[in-house]
Amino acid sequence: MSRRVVRQSKFRHVFGQAAKADQTYEDIRVSKVTWDSAFCAVNPKFLAIIVEAGGGGAFIVLPLAKTGRVDKNHPLVTGHTGPVLDIDWCPHNDNVIASASDDTTVMVWQIPDYTPVRNITEPVITLEGHSKRVGILSWHPTARNVLLSAGGDNVIIIWNVGTGEVLLSLDDLHPDVIHSVCWNSNGSLLATTCKDKTLRIVDPRKGRVVANNFEEPVALQEMDTSNGVLLPFYDPDSSIVYLCGKGDSSIRYFEITEEPPFVHYLNTFSSKEPQRGMGFMPKRGLDVSKCEIARFYKLHERKCEPIVMTVPRKSDLFQDDLYPDTPGPEPALEADEWLSGQDAEPVLISLKDGYVPPKHRELRVTKSNILDVRPPAGPRRSQSASGAPLSQQHTLETLLEEVKALRERVQAQDERITALENMLCELVDGTD
Repeated sequence: MSRRVVRQSKFRHVFGQAAKADQTYEDIRVSKVTWDSAFCAVNPKFLAIIVEAGGGGAFIVLPLAKTGRVDKNHPLVTGHTGPVLDIDWCPHNDNVIASASDDTTVMVWQIPDYTPVRNITEPVITLEGHSKRVGILSWHPTARNVLLSAGGDNVIIIWNVGTGEVLLSLDDLHPDVIHSVCWNSNGSLLATTCKDKTLRIVDPRKGRVVANNFEEPVALQEMDTSNGVLLPFYDPDSSIVYLCGKGDSSIRYFEITEEPPFVHYLNTFSSKEPQRGMGFMPKRGLDVSKCEIARFYKLHERKCEPIVMTVPRKSDLFQDDLYPDTPGPEPALEADEWLSGQDAEPVLISLKDGYVPPKHRELRVTKSNILDVRPPAGPRRSQSASGAPLSQQHTLETLLEEVKALRERVQAQDERITALENMLCELVDGTD
């Protein structure tokens, strides 16, 4: 008589649970645009959802704690002239979010810690480079201010948001519409899927495909026959992949291991209502005291419902086997360092004492200025040797001094504005 051996795994009993009614976000007009993105983005401070808007595109940003019925006059983030197709929070600044639109532009927004009185209409910067609608956004996991966008023009553009400049443009690697793009853990490679049913591994700095001939999958998992788009979310800390079908009402999750058969089915969370989209909380935003290992934000037609994935444990102590050090909000590289060929793993933080989001940090955009290019230092030449009149030299020096003074003045005003915003946040927190 043979005895069945049960595979040992600490995630074998992970279960999902929907939040109570008073912890949901209600009366949100979720966008009805036909696009395959998640329509939702979340971080430890804010929840952002693409919503219906007349005369352009918009999304709503809510503080995580602001649950319940959302005021119909709640300010929106508006500015696009076409529907918003994708949104993504910056992993290194919880107050910065990027949006992509049918109007061919990408906009980057600064979200204040307090709730604004009226709509936010002015982005920090608008990135223009695509010739057709932009439907995919992804921030670089380790380099500051590096943002990827992909559009209906089959082009991938990598931007330096800090200057508004195009770092790289990959325009001849995909013969058809790009369906999804994902960075690897240190941002040295990209994985892309395309309408031509080919998975490509791309080295963006070399501008070429380094792998695309995948003969046989290491594992093949049969799903249902639904034709809805699957939204995959992978947690590298637990090696669990969650599959959320758009238009489906379930979340299936699997554990990935290094030994055959590589993919192990864990369980399925099912509910009655189909999901219009899904947000996935970064690990640093979870409640470690309740053994949360994942939290989803499920979009219904008129509301958003948190769903918590938990590992049952009897002890109230910190479970270090469930929470290894995880990527924090500090970047490991600057944009120019990454572009020059450097790679770095994410800067990790411990969740043992919980995670407290840092205070508001302003995104500064510095556009290149011709006056920044100073003449090289060296011995001053005489008027006859330089060929330039003395009055012209004097004018140039005067202009440079004036520019320097204006820069110092602008910097002082920026510091004053930041101080006033912090005071306003403290006052608002004190009245809540």
